[in-house]
Amino acid sequence: MSTTTITYIGGPTAVLEYAGKRFITDPTFDAPGSYPEAGETTLVKTAGPGIPRSDLGTIDAVLLSHHEHKDNLDWEGLELIATGIPTLSTPDAASDLFGGSVVGLDSWETYQLGDVTITAVPALHGPPGIERLVGEVTGFVLEAEHEPTVYVSGDNASIPLVEQIAGRFPMIEIAILFAGAARVPEIDAALTLTSPDAARAAIMLGARKVVGIHTEDWEHFSESRAQLEAAFADGGLLVETPRGVTVAL
Repeated sequence: MSTTTITYIGGPTAVLEYAGKRFITDPTFDAPGSYPEAGETTLVKTAGPGIPRSDLGTIDAVLLSHHEHKDNLDWEGLELIATGIPTLSTPDAASDLFGGSVVGLDSWETYQLGDVTITAVPALHGPPGIERLVGEVTGFVLEAEHEPTVYVSGDNASIPLVEQIAGRFPMIEIAILFAGAARVPEIDAALTLTSPDAARAAIMLGARKVVGIHTEDWEHFSESRAQLEAAFADGGLLVETPRGVTVAL
């Protein structure tokens, strides 16, 4: 059996080594700075990546939850995708980004990469009805023979959708959860999982290990890594992921 590892880079970005392949989630590698958008909140990045893009090594596929917000795909992330690495994302992302290298998947649709089956799973970037404001979002489930099943939530805030995913995949062993309760002034709701909801999601999924990301490096994340750790304090599920360090799962 190959060893599954995670290397936390910052924000929503981590490298997952799984079944002999290397995946990266929502790639963000820019230096700290601001991203003004007409008519929208200016997103502010407060820290750079734990590993620069130039030191990534081989990446076999990008797992991109969505492409419309710079805290999930920044300028250097766009440059990474532009190199032609297979990128799995939403149908909207496939329409907007670099043609053939971006594969748009509807919920429950699958993609095969070597021995790994990747299933796109539903996600909701905020409360119901928010889609017209924030766009399409997706999560992913990774499966391979003799390997743990892995769930990558993407920017999902919906516990009912997690319940649906748990019903379809009753043996999820590792959950990579985007937390941080992201908030912007235009929307009076958390746009990603709150810390208590991340703990609820882990229990619902039956996960034996949880990797918590999307809690640092951006001003609009309203909950910190410390708050996520407090929500998991009694469960022993949350994996310590020092920035830039590869951790076995």
